[in-house]
Amino acid sequence: MIDKILEYNKTFVADKAYEKYVTDKYPAKRLAVLTCMDTRLTELLPAALGLKNGDAKIIKNAGGLVISPFDSAMRSLIVAIYELHVEEIMVVAHSNCGACHMNFDHFREEMIAKGIAEDTINTVRRCGIDLDSWLEGFHDTEDSVRHTVATIRNHPLVPADIVVRGFIIDSTTGALEEIL
Repeated sequence: MIDKILEYNKTFVADKAYEKYVTDKYPAKRLAVLTCMDTRLTELLPAALGLKNGDAKIIKNAGGLVISPFDSAMRSLIVAIYELHVEEIMVVAHSNCGACHMNFDHFREEMIAKGIAEDTINTVRRCGIDLDSWLEGFHDTEDSVRHTVATIRNHPLVPADIVVRGFIIDSTTGALEEIL
């Protein structure tokens, strides 16, 4: 698949198809959106939010979560605030998320099936990585959004004037529900 993508890219560049996407690094709407990496949201989310290229910083991960105050999602938000002048943050989870009910026991079985040795998993654990916590999903989407919003709002490096709000988007219709 990657080779097909590379072939397409050569044509894309040669035809200057990139020209309609040219913008700078600063989000025009001073907005960052933390959301899930789910493929259903690739085009649906920006369309449902009325965002075009250059309007917002969109940060994606499994579940649209901040799992610790100093993880990569939070780092990206801090950079967006201080380097890219973001003033508002939307946390947007979605219906029927695969991260809901995810747990390490499932991943462990999949890892073993794909050739990862039990000893390797145990070595990772001995290095201080809590795989049960790291690969745990969530069980209530609304609570997950509330937790992520609270983690961002209460972060010691996030200024008080940054607006942080949470939502769940319907994965089919794009309808937004604000989570208070």
